[in-house]
Amino acid sequence: MTILFFARLFYPHIGGVEKHVLEISKRFVKQSHKVTVITEQLSESHSAYKQSKSLSARHMGEIDGVKIIRINAGKNDWFKKFRIWKRLWKKRAYIKDADIVHCHDVFFWYLPFRFLYPTKKIFTTFHGYEGNKIPGKKAIAMHKISEVLSNGNICVGNFYKKWYGTKPTFVTYGAVDFKNIEKYKTEKKNNRNLNNKIIFFGRLENETGIMKYLEALKILKKKGIDLGLDIYGEGSLAEAVNKYKKENNLRIRTNEFILNIESVLNNYEYVFCSRYLSMLESMAFSKPVFAEYENPIKKDYLQMTPFSKYISISKDAAQIVENLENYLSGKKIADTQKAYEWVKAYTWENMVNMYLRLWQSS
Repeated sequence: MTILFFARLFYPHIGGVEKHVLEISKRFVKQSHKVTVITEQLSESHSAYKQSKSLSARHMGEIDGVKIIRINAGKNDWFKKFRIWKRLWKKRAYIKDADIVHCHDVFFWYLPFRFLYPTKKIFTTFHGYEGNKIPGKKAIAMHKISEVLSNGNICVGNFYKKWYGTKPTFVTYGAVDFKNIEKYKTEKKNNRNLNNKIIFFGRLENETGIMKYLEALKILKKKGIDLGLDIYGEGSLAEAVNKYKKENNLRIRTNEFILNIESVLNNYEYVFCSRYLSMLESMAFSKPVFAEYENPIKKDYLQMTPFSKYISISKDAAQIVENLENYLSGKKIADTQKAYEWVKAYTWENMVNMYLRLWQSS
């Protein structure tokens, strides 16, 4: 089977969607399917992410047998979609030859070709919501158009029904690589990290809650609880993080984000994160997860999951402090074993099977 994926960004750019597409693509290749990913070529318009490997993301070629086509979409403006359509027109042979076309959020890339190839099977995965914003009418309309014009869809999260009116064919929350995780679980811990109890990994942006976590550490320090934090991530708030750390004399170490976060995750007792993939990886290591929300959609994003009872969910820094103190004092014990048992079903192999069932259902 010849599979064509559309994704705005792709490996080695780091993010949840990028990892999702990479992991399933590698496994489809192992099943002898032919996989091509069409994605944006990184440029100055992506500088907010400050990815350490952005230059290497410019190359064409293959990764683990996955063919990568990078298009120059230019800057983020009103004309961007037309530039994308123009470049895709030149690459339309990939669309014509594909047995399956699957869009990861960016259905609008494919919109004109939906009518040019009306019998071509087209599917969509909805991976999240618009940054830190409540979805407006335009975003809701685009989701509905994508749903109606697709032969089926996967929603990453159950909140889509409420916020976008999307009827999912399948719902998922991501997946983990248990072979990789079990390998690092059995390895000896890296002693240089053991002075710090907490890890944060993810983009340094408002929607990941990084500044709330730092505020919680500041409050705890004033109470005489001086906890160390190791940060693995980059983003537009990197300077703000360093400034806050210095102003409040917090015991924080910053590191570039690494793709294989499993290699360090077992060194920590607690995890600060609030995105599905990060939470699933943490639960697979049996680590207590402290997630936060700052608006109603992210609250539902967290609370409308089947694993919400296994994690700590907070609306602000004060509640993060309260929840963390309860764990530290023993008033509350994380049910990490049940979290681990739940996440065991969410493997990348099972995710691949979900995609195959979706494609075969239409």
